[in-house]
Amino acid sequence: MSVNKHNIDTTGRLVVLGGGESGAGAAVLAKAKGMDVFLSDMGNIPEKYKVLLDDHDIEYEEGHHTPDKILNATVVVKSPGIPPTAPMVEAIMEKGIPILSEIEFAAGFTDAKMVCITGSNGKTTTTLLTYHILCKAGLDVGLAGNVGKSLALQVAEEPHEIYVIELSSFQLENMYKFKANIAVIMNITPDHMDRYDHKMEKYVAAKFRILQNQTKEDYFVYWQNDPIITEQIRQVQSEAFRLPFGMDREKNSAAFVENGIVHFSTPGDVWEIPRDRLSLPGTHNLYNSMAAGISASVLRIKNDTIREALEDFEAVEHRLEYVATIDGVRYVNDSKATNVNSTWYALESMTTPVVLILGGKDKGNDYSEIEPLVKEKVKAIVCMGLHNEKLLEFFSGKVSHISDTHTLNDAVAACRRLASEGDTVLLSPCCASFDLFKSYEDRGDKFKAAVKAMIK
Repeated sequence: MSVNKHNIDTTGRLVVLGGGESGAGAAVLAKAKGMDVFLSDMGNIPEKYKVLLDDHDIEYEEGHHTPDKILNATVVVKSPGIPPTAPMVEAIMEKGIPILSEIEFAAGFTDAKMVCITGSNGKTTTTLLTYHILCKAGLDVGLAGNVGKSLALQVAEEPHEIYVIELSSFQLENMYKFKANIAVIMNITPDHMDRYDHKMEKYVAAKFRILQNQTKEDYFVYWQNDPIITEQIRQVQSEAFRLPFGMDREKNSAAFVENGIVHFSTPGDVWEIPRDRLSLPGTHNLYNSMAAGISASVLRIKNDTIREALEDFEAVEHRLEYVATIDGVRYVNDSKATNVNSTWYALESMTTPVVLILGGKDKGNDYSEIEPLVKEKVKAIVCMGLHNEKLLEFFSGKVSHISDTHTLNDAVAACRRLASEGDTVLLSPCCASFDLFKSYEDRGDKFKAAVKAMIK
């Protein structure tokens, strides 16, 4: 008998909004469960997803929404990138049709354990590091959410016993009965303020949805020094066993640093690893390693296996990724830094003078958070975007030089003029990529290509 924990009516009609990884996966799972399925995308559906839909005989449309084919749904699965203010979403809500995330829908059809990671920064690295540890331990594990394959597609066609899932606030918005066996919140700093009416409390509430439905048999892993998390914990009722981590040892700390040693203390186990043996440098990566190590320890993975995995994990692409050294200048791709706090961590890890590339689609950013580090470490800023006015106004007079560029090639050329031997050119934009690029990956790839083109 198939699992249907969320009491989804599999005799009904499921409509999917959005034809990307999550949407196509949800459609395939719904079809496998015998539902009447239709997928609609206002944009163009990538070819590989059209092939997937055709292979499973799923009807779809692109370039428009047909209301008559959508508003007769029993349930709708919405891509997390589609805002609740989109006209078709508002029409669905007015009809009283339930809207779920792909993760919520998929979780209803599996009894697998869920290790879920969210946060404003560090969640991708922590997710991939946790997955790496579990794979090294030989567990039957899948990778899903913002990285890996669609959870729904895996549940339909290649089910696993455990899933490690990166969850954005957007995904958490339409999750109701889902339960994380291990919930990790790395940190919470302002991000996506345009999505949340510029109200921080709405963004925080979305992140904390990761704790809903947890019981005393589940675990909550979090950074103990985050003031927003600390305050929100006081307001949220959760039975989950708390496992905080941080630089200093505090009461009930599950991971902390003392005399260069990272100490772990989780239910039933105590172990340690020298900090300098961690494969990922920087304070932010120390926290990522702590969170992943705690989660793995809770799953009763052998300490030696966790240590080995923390020592040999390779850095995430587009996150402080070394590209090349040209004329004595290091070029670093941190395109994944799409918010101010990510750029703070990047600058915090820099040990040489920096020429910093900022810019893109501003999401209501407050740049004052990085101002002290900019004054301390940045010799020049190169703005790269269609609209750099806010950056120019904020940082003018705070660095020795600031440039206004509107293409990647112009930005890289400006950096080459401004950087001297021993400097680092750092692409850490603070902003989303959608003004000039398809995605942060596209931005990072094109930056790397432009840098490598300068090598003689």
